[in-house]
Formats: sequence, structure tokens, C-alpha cells
Amino acid sequence: MDPNAFPTKGNLILAKNSLALSRQGFELMDKKRNILIREMMELIEKARVIQTKIDRTFRDAYEALQKANMEVGISRVQQIAHTVPIDDSIRVKVRSVMGTEIPLVEYDPSPAAPTYSYYDTRESLDEAREAFERVKELSIELSMVENAAIRLANNIKKTQKRANALKNITIPRYEALTRDIQNALEEKEREEFTRLKVIKQMKQS
Repeated sequence: MDPNAFPTKGNLILAKNSLALSRQGFELMDKKRNILIREMMELIEKARVIQTKIDRTFRDAYEALQKANMEVGISRVQQIAHTVPIDDSIRVKVRSVMGTEIPLVEYDPSPAAPTYSYYDTRESLDEAREAFERVKELSIELSMVENAAIRLANNIKKTQKRANALKNITIPRYEALTRDIQNALEEKEREEFTRLKVIKQMKQS
């Protein structure tokens, strides 16, 4: 038998303290879950807006690329594409939202200088390059937002499980323990009162 379940005043105080702590923990978990859900819903809406922009920008970029292929030539565009340097300016940091580490991507938004000369190309190539630069920026932003939403969703699940465990298991258990100990102590007090009353009557008689 659990020693903390013995009907003593000390165990009653411990059970009441544990019950109060469990209720407080549930309230905090519930608030944390609501904050995380609100944060995630904002990110989902933000991701939807960015995705719409990416779709439109991709479409414009490929239209400009097709035009450049016709005006400059596919082989020439491929040659120019191979001269584009790898972007190593992207850096990933983290920020914390209610204990959830959210990725924060930093990068140099200024596009690199063109790797081709203007005299033997067309404006359509410039438009394609600028559009794909914009696609890159939006893709970085979308990956950051989607990753953050996934991490928040995982934390929401964990928080929900803990809140449910407190609400459905821990709190009812301490409520029952507090009630049982209190009832046992009250019964003990009634028995003691009755015993003392009988002793008093015996003494008087």
C-alpha cells in the first residue's frame, strides 16, 4: 500500500498540495497549447500566402526563361546557368516559442551580379534571373515557415498528451485520494468523539 494513502493529516496536506499543483500544471499546459495553436495557425496562413506567391513567381520565371531560350538560344542559356555561383550566404539560427525551437533563416537578399554580359543577351534573360532570385527568397521563407509549423504541431501533440494525462489521470487520482483520506479522518474523529463521550458518561455514572 502506498504510505501516502494512509489517513493522516500529513498525507492529507500532501495530497491537497499535489492536487493543487496538478491543477496548476493543467492550466499552464492548456495555456501553452492555446498559444502554440494560435502561433501555428498564423504560420499556416503565412505559408499559404507564400506558396501562392511562389506559384505565380515560378510561372513568370519559366515564361521569361522560355522567352530567353528562344531569343538567346538554349545552349547559351545553359552555359550561363553553369556560371551562376552557389549561394553560401544562408545561415540558420533558432528562436524559442514556449520551449519550441523555431528555425530562423538569415541570408543575403541582395542578388549576385550577373555572370553574363548584356551586349549578347536579351532582357528576357534578366527577367528570368530576377524572377528565379525571387523564387529562391520565397522558397527560403516558405521552408522556414513550414519547418516552424511542423515543430509547433509536434509540440502541441506532446502538450496535449500531458494536459490529458493531468486532466484524466493525475487530477482525478489526487481528488479521490484527498476525498478518501478526508473521509477516513472525519470517521476517525467521529469514533474518537463517541469514545470520549462514552468514557465521560461512564465516569459520571
